[in-house]
Amino acid sequence: MIGGLTEEHEELRETARRFLADKCGLSQTRALAEAGASRDDAVWRQMAEQLMLQGIAIPEEYGGAGFGPVELALVLQEMGRALVVAPYFSTVALAGQALTTCRDERARAHWLPRIADGSITATLAVADGTGEIDARAVETVAARDGEGWRLSGTKRFVIDGLSADLLIVAANADDGLGLFLVDGSSAGVQREALPNLDLTRPLATVALDRVDAVRIEDDAATVVAKVADLVAVALAAEQVGGASAALEMAVDYLKLREQFGRPIGSFQAIKHRCADLLLEVESAVNAVNAAASLLAVGDPEGPIAASVAAAWTSRAYTHVTKENIQFHGGIGFTWEHDAHLFLRRAKTSELLLGTPAHHRARVAELAGI
Repeated sequence: MIGGLTEEHEELRETARRFLADKCGLSQTRALAEAGASRDDAVWRQMAEQLMLQGIAIPEEYGGAGFGPVELALVLQEMGRALVVAPYFSTVALAGQALTTCRDERARAHWLPRIADGSITATLAVADGTGEIDARAVETVAARDGEGWRLSGTKRFVIDGLSADLLIVAANADDGLGLFLVDGSSAGVQREALPNLDLTRPLATVALDRVDAVRIEDDAATVVAKVADLVAVALAAEQVGGASAALEMAVDYLKLREQFGRPIGSFQAIKHRCADLLLEVESAVNAVNAAASLLAVGDPEGPIAASVAAAWTSRAYTHVTKENIQFHGGIGFTWEHDAHLFLRRAKTSELLLGTPAHHRARVAELAGI
């Protein structure tokens, strides 16, 4: 894919774009967000049954489409363009990739088909206080209880943690870090919504008080490290989609708004700003495509590429959404206009799973600088 999208990739992207434009417009996004809903159930079922979007990166033997990070990135770009209100990122990009990365065949066989067919939602909670996928920031404790385990601790900034049916939780056991499967309805699980700048992506605090859990049988530290890179690229792909949509919104307005008898988009100063924004967005697209391709084939440069993509797209998305509001003038600052929805998503995503500064520092570390 570094050399360009294939015909099949273009078809996947166009199919997802048409479906989301029809079923998940910004009016629908607003309605769901203002109602505090986590999804539209009918649309969620259609995504799974008609397009197999939930199973896009799940192997065929578990009911998925058998694709990988490249195809998931394409779908997430379209999700980001539409600001879809649904637990797709948490279920597919977080929990789904954690399960496909691990080697626990029993866990994979039990849960992946249910993610692929849309019958459950899931999420991943690693670091306790930041929401990042960082094994060094895990404080939750796992204690043996006969043949099983019990977890105690509190995870903050859990994406869709309020509604997820399955929680994949990182905790420290007596033999080191582990990943554990927790039923969201289990006794001892207390979930509370967190105030959130982004109205379209619910976050939660999840408190665990000696909750029954099943351990994923694999080296958790290795799984977490791989998933961190996959998720960084997945989030960057979603950010690219949002940045593209915000830039298109700005350009459409600049073509219509007139001043001194001509569209304001015809003024040279505005043209230069738009050209700079386009360069940022296209660079972000290339960074995401390259990172997804490298991770798909297990290239050793994949982790560096993932952090490069995450750092660049976070900055680009926020910059484009701020400029979009500025271009719209007074109306851009109003609640009724959709521009602020993209800015809210951009600022939250910038901090959610690792800041740009974190990823730049990681690039320097991996490069030996």
